[in-house]
Amino acid sequence: MTASFSGGCLCGACRYTAHGEPINVRVCHCRSCQKALGATFNARVLMPRAAVELGGPIGWARSSPELARGFCTLCGSTLFSERAVRGWIGITLASLDEPERFTPTEHIWTSSKPAWLQLADGLPHYPEAPPG
Repeated sequence: MTASFSGGCLCGACRYTAHGEPINVRVCHCRSCQKALGATFNARVLMPRAAVELGGPIGWARSSPELARGFCTLCGSTLFSERAVRGWIGITLASLDEPERFTPTEHIWTSSKPAWLQLADGLPHYPEAPPG
């Protein structure tokens, strides 16, 4: 069991603590994640929303009808992607106090990754959402 882990934004105003085991740990290459993070992909740990305590000046922006992105309203760091209808919250691995604590197990939405990005880590990858 993972017990708990914490993290926060660049300026330190937003903090979170998560308790328990992740649902999954994935790298998403979809355009929505790319644009929301201003990065090539979103490595994130998915948790039950009820297992995560949030604090600080967190703002929310909808990137789709089902998904809201959480960010620090002071420094702009993107921290979360929440699917309230499913009771899930994705936490960006880079925002963890110990980002090496979790290792992704697969890549999703690789149809949107840039051609120059080579996936050579041996993990499974899926052009869109994973099966199941």
